[in-house]
Amino acid sequence: MAAGMVPPLAMALASTLLARQKFTPVERENGAAAWLLGASFISEGAIPFAAADPLRVIPASMVGGAITGGLSMLLSVQSFAPHGGIFVFFAINPFWGFALAIVAGTVVTALIVVALKGIGRSTKDAAVAEDAPAATVAA
Repeated sequence: MAAGMVPPLAMALASTLLARQKFTPVERENGAAAWLLGASFISEGAIPFAAADPLRVIPASMVGGAITGGLSMLLSVQSFAPHGGIFVFFAINPFWGFALAIVAGTVVTALIVVALKGIGRSTKDAAVAEDAPAATVAA
């Protein structure tokens, strides 16, 4: 469960706190919602980010998820609830290990996404494409 929480939490962290200027206004708005989605283990909070920029978001999420999963195993974290995110904290043992793994994976993923956003596509280009009518973009 822990690794599935990382992508939306990391996108929320990157787009609302770490590097707002590297994200479009719509992505920043999605980032605000991704905080609650990630905390609830609703991984779909990262889909808008992955759909808009798959070559940066997906590899970063894979690295952060792997770190989270590895730490969870290393710390012998057990979850007795199949779903629920932080809201089933009472069914996770040890909870501190669970939280540590999620924080580590989230921070690593967010930092990688921010670093990769600095390569290639600019926010200005993305904002222009987002604001342009579909006919203009297709032409």
